[in-house]
Amino acid sequence: MRGNEAIAEAAVQADCRFYAGYPITPQNEIPEYMSWRMPEVDGVFIQAESELAAINMVYGASAAGVRAMTSSSSPGISLKQETISYLAGAELPAVIANVQRGGPGLGNISGSQADYFQTVKGGGHGDYKLLVYAPYNLQEIWDLTMLAFDKADEYRNPVMILCDGVTGQMMEPFYPTPYARPVLPLKDWVLDGCKDREPRVIKSLYMGEGELEMRNNLLQEKYKEMRDKEVRYEGYYIEDSEVLIVAFGIAARVALSSVNRLRREGFKVGLFRPITLFPFPEKEIFMLSGKKRRFITVEMNAGQMVEDVKLAVNGRSEVLFYGRPGGAIMTPEEVQEKIMQLLNYRPHLAGTS
Repeated sequence: MRGNEAIAEAAVQADCRFYAGYPITPQNEIPEYMSWRMPEVDGVFIQAESELAAINMVYGASAAGVRAMTSSSSPGISLKQETISYLAGAELPAVIANVQRGGPGLGNISGSQADYFQTVKGGGHGDYKLLVYAPYNLQEIWDLTMLAFDKADEYRNPVMILCDGVTGQMMEPFYPTPYARPVLPLKDWVLDGCKDREPRVIKSLYMGEGELEMRNNLLQEKYKEMRDKEVRYEGYYIEDSEVLIVAFGIAARVALSSVNRLRREGFKVGLFRPITLFPFPEKEIFMLSGKKRRFITVEMNAGQMVEDVKLAVNGRSEVLFYGRPGGAIMTPEEVQEKIMQLLNYRPHLAGTS
């Protein structure tokens, strides 16, 4: 399968029964796949008239208690941000797949990681957070998509699968692990008719004095619980590393090839790969920091996650950055060269590209 097809089939296997989307490259295989697959499982597929319509349809389906999903690429995700904020404010579960492309503006259709700020810092209005997964191969795309639906229901919160044009389009073998639904909270809030019960209200508008502040405090407690329980990351050659690469998604896959080559040559280089971008593994990075270790973030953007790495390190280590913006795909050779420049640190060579 392609990565996009793996997202779609994993969603179906995880009991997603409503999908609304709008075409945009490089994620078009997701709505194409859903257009014939959802009817096979008595689900609903809608090609909406716009990205805005699609995300609002997901809002409605989620409020009715259905596992609902949408997908898009960077400009389309920008258009969905208002309702993503509404979903978070109303505490409605939903899964949103973003197969990133180069920007800003319409940009191009190449893979990019320039939506990190938009996704992790909240692209819409208000103090809200998404649970964000950043898979780097098809196995993780499959497993994390299934997990995303469970976590969306568990926390009553939208979850983002942050992919890119490379992982969305590439094909590789993976094991389609079967879905096993965990024990989840009863959906005693859904709008399913109230003939035999008291009416329910789902809203994000709180006009009474102090109501919205109280609501926000409750949401922040939920995000704190995510920070305590949902951090995911993976480390490679961390223990003895003098230089630690921090990268996510496809950039981590490229960087790992460079790290493996350098390890064979005797260099003490490691890789730290965040799998959750929110919650970010800041405590784990802080524990790895110190005067004897340097960090370099590798990203397919102009420098975004590097800010969170610097905050996590909190001045205990030097943090440098190498990135390629605008949908430019880096190679293992390029990353290896930058790492070598860091190992033989010269200020005019290391740092931003």
